[in-house]
Amino acid sequence: MTTRRTALRLGGAAVAAAAAVPALGPAATAQPHRFDPKPGSNGVGDPLFPTLGNGGYQVVHYDLAFDFTPVTYDFTATVKINARATQDLSAFNLDTDGHTIDAVTVSGRPATWELTSGQSGQEFTITPARPLHDGQAFTVEVRYRGNGKAPRLGLTGWRFGTDGGFASAAQSSRADTFLPCNDTPSDKATWTFHISAPKGFVATANGELTHKSRRADGSTVWHFALRERMATELIGIAVVKGTYLYGTSHRGLPLRHIVPQGQEEKYGPVVARTPDHLAWLEEKFGRYPFSVYGVHIYDGYTDALENQTLSLFSTNWFKPDANGRPGYETTMVHELVHQWFGDSVTPNDWQQAWLNEGPAVYYAGLYGEERGWSVLEDKMRATYEKLDAVRAADGPPGLPKALGGTNIYDGGALVLYALSVRAGRRKFDTVMREWVKRFKDSTYTSEAFIRHTVDVTGDRSLDPFLRDWLFGAVNPPMPGHPDWKATA
Repeated sequence: MTTRRTALRLGGAAVAAAAAVPALGPAATAQPHRFDPKPGSNGVGDPLFPTLGNGGYQVVHYDLAFDFTPVTYDFTATVKINARATQDLSAFNLDTDGHTIDAVTVSGRPATWELTSGQSGQEFTITPARPLHDGQAFTVEVRYRGNGKAPRLGLTGWRFGTDGGFASAAQSSRADTFLPCNDTPSDKATWTFHISAPKGFVATANGELTHKSRRADGSTVWHFALRERMATELIGIAVVKGTYLYGTSHRGLPLRHIVPQGQEEKYGPVVARTPDHLAWLEEKFGRYPFSVYGVHIYDGYTDALENQTLSLFSTNWFKPDANGRPGYETTMVHELVHQWFGDSVTPNDWQQAWLNEGPAVYYAGLYGEERGWSVLEDKMRATYEKLDAVRAADGPPGLPKALGGTNIYDGGALVLYALSVRAGRRKFDTVMREWVKRFKDSTYTSEAFIRHTVDVTGDRSLDPFLRDWLFGAVNPPMPGHPDWKATA
């Protein structure tokens, strides 16, 4: 993904002043750019994953053709990447892990390449036949193959079900186990997918299903297009024994869900709750940011994940709680919140992840409270009491030492709760709604959120307030709750 850039502009008064200065000599002529190709960096400097992603270029589009054989887990694939150089490039890297590379071309010409070990996977260094100029558009085509269960240098993004198929759960750095890519959330791109599935199986991917094509061997290629940009970690491909269930939201948004084959009656009522979830969140954030949504329920996964336009859930989630209530709906809302916070508005690096998970926890808790299942204030108080110890061990919400901790999830929600109390609910709601509108299809940092909050509220005191909550070693006092104390 590309981050927004701000051009410096010379103000009118400065222009007038400059024009009033008499010329002292002949005008300087612009020096031509000296072509000086160098290798792109093998990482983008993510604080938590220093070698994640690569420098020297930005991806515009991925086109992935993926031919998978269930049960054996063998696959062959081709990825075509449209990109633009951001420096003069003699060579550049992609992230990959566990693949056999068969051929590489850059802009149609055969390229040389090398695989070496990296910190979380492999570094795939490509040297084009001709160096690339800064600003030059170019294409990369990689033909590769492998096996879903083959060893990797790092963790795998593959999840295998009892049906012999798979689903992808690539967050935060495992998209490279499915395809060579620039595996950083800071480089979003549009996508097309062509996923093959044999008879009895269906394929899934992010975005809209554009068409299907039958092959002579009886298999079907499913073609998908994701027209909004997506970070690699949100890839949602799968080949499973499943059934597509279709519907629309109350506003007419197309919905498509995939449930286990033969269990349509069990999961049909579950996915049918999605239109109400969408309506509840659209009242708070505005229109859903993509052109399609859906839920994929699969026994090969044990958690819940916000793959863009197609959230992935374990079959184990969907059981009534001890009181017979559908408490799992809060998890469905949690992942749907991510379509705005994390998928449409994406962290520039992984140390910003509190603003993915904080809103998801906060609004899921608010949804449960409105239905009488829980009390958000009680949850926030319990988090407050424990968060000092978490800050000491794992870092504050805005400076985590790793992903997945309470500091990012409940701690991030606590930051938002404190802001809602301090600023007032109406101003807080405006901050959150305008945030996802202002930064739609873009990336963010904590600094950007602080500036945004001050801009929207007009309250400069919220700058130090948020800095204390996000970066401080201990909890600040909770507004409106002077009795709240840390227990450790």
